[in-house]
Amino acid sequence: MNNEKANFMDRKKIALDRASELKDRIQDYIDIKDTIPTGMSPEQQKQQKEKKEKILSVFNATEENWNDYKWQFNNRISDLETLLKIVPLDEEDINAIKNVGQKYRWAVSPYYLSLISGKKFGPIKLQSIPMNVELMGEGMDDPMAEEFTNPAGSITRRYPDRLIINVTNECAMFCRHCQRRRNIGTCDNHTSKKMLIESIEYIKSNPEIRDVLITGGDALALPDETLDWLLGEIHAIPTVDYIRLGTRVLVTMPQRITDNLVDILKKYPPIYINTQFNHPMEVTREAKEACDKLSLAGIPLGNQTVLLNGVNNNKYVMRLLNQELLKCRVRPYYIFHAKKVTGTTHFNTSIDDGIEIMEYLRGYTSGMAIPTYIINAPGGNGKTPISPQYLISRGKNSIKIRTWEGKVIDYPNNPTVDIENLVRQSDSAV
Repeated sequence: MNNEKANFMDRKKIALDRASELKDRIQDYIDIKDTIPTGMSPEQQKQQKEKKEKILSVFNATEENWNDYKWQFNNRISDLETLLKIVPLDEEDINAIKNVGQKYRWAVSPYYLSLISGKKFGPIKLQSIPMNVELMGEGMDDPMAEEFTNPAGSITRRYPDRLIINVTNECAMFCRHCQRRRNIGTCDNHTSKKMLIESIEYIKSNPEIRDVLITGGDALALPDETLDWLLGEIHAIPTVDYIRLGTRVLVTMPQRITDNLVDILKKYPPIYINTQFNHPMEVTREAKEACDKLSLAGIPLGNQTVLLNGVNNNKYVMRLLNQELLKCRVRPYYIFHAKKVTGTTHFNTSIDDGIEIMEYLRGYTSGMAIPTYIINAPGGNGKTPISPQYLISRGKNSIKIRTWEGKVIDYPNNPTVDIENLVRQSDSAV
């Protein structure tokens, strides 16, 4: 009995020591977590409310207007005069907006602008307000070579069993890091019905296509009637297994998630939505309500963060973002390494930034909060996963692995058993 008690106490001490060690490993995050602004924090909610009231005053609008996505869309801030009534800007900012505006269009939804902080280089401002560095001239207009992967209509096809239909160049705001900046142009345009029908016919005539992604621009910038028709046409193709929608309105204009929209989406299961939250400040009460609406309708949500210099290339910011997303029933899916698109290269980070983030997600947070870090190979050569090196070496009978804590361990690499032969031997023995 005494030996059993002693063994129990030894095991308990080992467990307590290990728990203490694990607590020490996460203490740096605990110490800094509350200093990272989130859209759910009381301070940020107070600031957002004040900014919202200011915007409503500038537009002489009501709470009812604010909750109407059509009002939000029609009142995107796209001129310096209106912006200055809402956000204080210094001379450098003002000149940048004037300069960039001569070459690139910019627009911000009233809702997204209400999230902006007073910081000159805050994460919301960096993503929404033009900067002179956009005129550096580096990068390529179409690094993914989409013009060479367009077999019909408005399709982009880079993989054997799936493709994209580009349905519009419209967005609730024009993100300063947009990968399709070349399509923004000078005015909003939805893809013509003729082009959409050509895209649908291509899918019908290529039965290996089982996965269709509708994007743009923003898929949910389409009117309800057009979206209903398009989803119905694709859903009716027997070889299409499911449809995906690419949208950022959950982040930039959550008012778009209306009851009518949800009813339309529910008609064509299975539908998956991938969105793009890039910073915890974007995870607000309104965004969560929009996510909840879709989730409760049976529509799974995934997030495709873009790794952006000065916005989220920080291991603590990215960990908090992914944890906040899970609270909203949004599964972190990808972290995209930013492409070298003309006018956006100031957002590019090193690959090391991305690998460090992945190092400090694995083991330090739930597996559900760990997306895949992706580099889009130039020239349209597809998504390439990048991860820290956990496989150190591989031999015929064993491999050497590195754990999330950096421990190097030998692990058996036994040959696969011929199960059919094994069963025959067993039967013969009987």
